[in-house]
Amino acid sequence: MNVAAQLVLLIAVGQAPSRIDSCVQCHKDLRDNRLSAPVIQMQNDIHSGRGLSCVNCHAGDDKQSDKKRAMDPAAGFIGKPRPADVAPFCGKCHSNAEFMRAYNPAPRVDQEAEYKTSVHSKRVAEGDSRPATCISCHGSHGVRAVKDATSPVYPTRVVETCGRCHVDPEYMKPYKIPTDQLAKYMSSVHAEALFKKLDLSAPTCNDCHGNHGAVPPGAASVANVCGTCHVRQSGLFQNSPHKPVFEVLGTGDCLACHNNHDTSHTTDAMLGTDQQAICTSCHTDGAGFEAAGRMSRAISLLSERIGSAEATLERATQVGMEVSRMTFDLNEARNHLIDARVVVHSFSPNELEAVVKPGMDITARAHQQGLQALEEAAFRRKGLALALVVIGLAILAIYLKIRDIEKVSSEPN
Repeated sequence: MNVAAQLVLLIAVGQAPSRIDSCVQCHKDLRDNRLSAPVIQMQNDIHSGRGLSCVNCHAGDDKQSDKKRAMDPAAGFIGKPRPADVAPFCGKCHSNAEFMRAYNPAPRVDQEAEYKTSVHSKRVAEGDSRPATCISCHGSHGVRAVKDATSPVYPTRVVETCGRCHVDPEYMKPYKIPTDQLAKYMSSVHAEALFKKLDLSAPTCNDCHGNHGAVPPGAASVANVCGTCHVRQSGLFQNSPHKPVFEVLGTGDCLACHNNHDTSHTTDAMLGTDQQAICTSCHTDGAGFEAAGRMSRAISLLSERIGSAEATLERATQVGMEVSRMTFDLNEARNHLIDARVVVHSFSPNELEAVVKPGMDITARAHQQGLQALEEAAFRRKGLALALVVIGLAILAIYLKIRDIEKVSSEPN
């Protein structure tokens, strides 16, 4: 490789062209891909982009051409860190607020401390080399910014990153942890929002389990986890009659009805006293059974009335009547239906029916106004038909009169 090419390579890995980096010079020509690949990988590394190089992480002396001197432990050289040493290895910069401020003040500087609280870190500290460390998720020499879509910790790639370990039955066997979480998650409403609708605010693994401080949420904390997004539902449940019962049973508040990894779309059929309703898994009679029935009937009735009003207004539109204002007002009834489906989490029929009533009033007015529009359209059609008959008769009379006149004028004097 000529000098110009060497300089291009050095600039690509974040080195100033004023001197030769012996680390790059040596490693780029090594036949062992494990030792030469980092030089290429560093070309797109975020650290390289900030002007950092090999010695910033591994220390040593990159001005020495002699391998032993360049990698002299006396110069602080650190080779490949053991799993237990990775967090401190990265943390020597990322836990240093003053150092980070010089390069990027945005990232938090407590990741190392948070990682120590994780189940991964605790197992690593016990001598287990399998659990995730910083480089397991972020990579080592090709680290990308978190906001980079190619980063393994970008929202749409988190499940793939976590899944490298958590879907491998053999790898997870010592921990007796299920390996079907990824498959379940990919069938969930959350995955649909993230991958099909590209809603980056939709939750993925780290949103519920944490990232640096990853731990499996216990039953008591599930509601708090879900409540970070579903705030109103969580607040209603906290004051519901189910809350103290679930605490005694040790049941995860949200899990009893919605599951966790395979959370599916909610439907009105989940509520009520039918066999497919979730309520009947616990309530087969008594006050709870009756409450479920009342709430289900209230929501079903409002949904049916909205549908009926929509159909009436649609018929009025098809016959040419102006009903846009009524159609717009019906949106408010839909809002009450959406609200009612949220208020279900209070498990209070009275509270739910209070939300449904305004929606019922709106649908009644919309339906009535739609019927009036149809009646007016029918009246107009009758009037038009009558007018056409009168006009037709008038034309006929004129025609007959003209014939009479022509007949008289054609007779001889």
